Amino acid sequence: MVQEKLPPQDVEAEGAVIASLLIDSDSILKVVSFLKDEDFSSEINQLVYRACLSLYQRNEAINQITVAHELMRVGKLEQVGGAAYLSHLISTVPTSLHIEHYAQIVSNMAVMRRLIAAAGQIAAVGYEAAPDVEASLSKSEDILFQVRTRRGFQDLIPIRDALDQYFEKAGQATTTEEGENSYVLSGFTALDDMLGGLRRSDLIVLAARPSMGKTSLALNIARNVAVTQKSCVALFSLEMSCESVVQRLLSSESGVDFKFVRGGNFTERDEAKIMEASGILSEAPIYIDDSPQLRTVAMRSKARRLHFERNIDLIIIDYIQLIQGEGRNEIRVQELSRITRSLKMLARELNTPVLAISQLSRAVEWRPSHVPQLSDLRESGTIEQDADIVLFIYRDDMYFSEEDWAKIHDIENEPYPSGVADVIIAKHRNGPLGQTKLRFLNKVVKFKSIEPGLIGTS
Repeated sequence: MVQEKLPPQDVEAEGAVIASLLIDSDSILKVVSFLKDEDFSSEINQLVYRACLSLYQRNEAINQITVAHELMRVGKLEQVGGAAYLSHLISTVPTSLHIEHYAQIVSNMAVMRRLIAAAGQIAAVGYEAAPDVEASLSKSEDILFQVRTRRGFQDLIPIRDALDQYFEKAGQATTTEEGENSYVLSGFTALDDMLGGLRRSDLIVLAARPSMGKTSLALNIARNVAVTQKSCVALFSLEMSCESVVQRLLSSESGVDFKFVRGGNFTERDEAKIMEASGILSEAPIYIDDSPQLRTVAMRSKARRLHFERNIDLIIIDYIQLIQGEGRNEIRVQELSRITRSLKMLARELNTPVLAISQLSRAVEWRPSHVPQLSDLRESGTIEQDADIVLFIYRDDMYFSEEDWAKIHDIENEPYPSGVADVIIAKHRNGPLGQTKLRFLNKVVKFKSIEPGLIGTS
């Protein structure tokens, strides 16, 4: 006969935590940030700790008398064994010095119990034998993800707690390196100044018509984040193969013409530049997935696995319209709506910026002014709705030849904008709109900042 095992628990450690609180009211500050009432295996200890939390939230002292009074107020004093139980706890612990150690034991035991519960839930998913294996795997990973992050359905919290969290994070930001906590930098100073960097949990959509350089700009940002800031980047390239991505990065980093890098025809001098660039890029924490047919379910699974291992600082997706739907027989607009919502959820779930490239509709070509508008976002109005930031790339030299430009502009005052790209901030949920200019170096598929007064020079 198999003997049933009891779930992991340490009632003595639970009692030591509560006793420490009764001895020293201020010791709750050491544990309240990570220890919850549901972490206690004993219902009695849950009730007592919950009473301590209630007193703490009202800024009242925590001791044997006040806790007993709080329990009596909610009608639970007799259930926990009366004031005698509190006296017993105090007698078992001489000092509150080790409360963090006791609390960590209680927290660890709670995680183990959640892990056992999660195993049962995952087993139930397996027994369902659903036809969509990828969805079942994702559901199982969600269950484990909640255990690892100690998250589930979050309760409503008072604004006081939200304010405390804000000021705690603001205080941390002043003591760490710039950009480490709340944002990463694109590497383009003017753009970063306008956006305040790429903020964590934001969905940023970068859109343009074909050949404007949207993929190149996204790769340049990936390089700047990974090489300059040593931050981890996950790149999902649905359009280009991993080899093509590497070739573009090598050309941009080395300054060697892209057509030579792609064809493998270069001089010894160029080869030396490429090898040097290869050494720089090989040390960069950039992770590439070039699966051509990818669903958001699989994308989230891969991103979460990497996030657990490396803590992702930026996710780039090239591009939204190539992401596959979930096969629910929906029209494409509905599929895109579901996809963009999933990308926003991913940004919030991993607390990292998601930079998603998007195509624009042909409506841009039909207007006298070819400057993109939010209504041009292809196939889905929810791209505009779900995105925190929408960026457009527009280049006059893609629509006007130098001769045509001269006919409609004063060349002396407005020189031909060869390779000049307008990066337009068309939507900014938490900041101003506007635009900045970058220069696109077509031969090396690279954007760079433009110094004032140098618009017409290449």
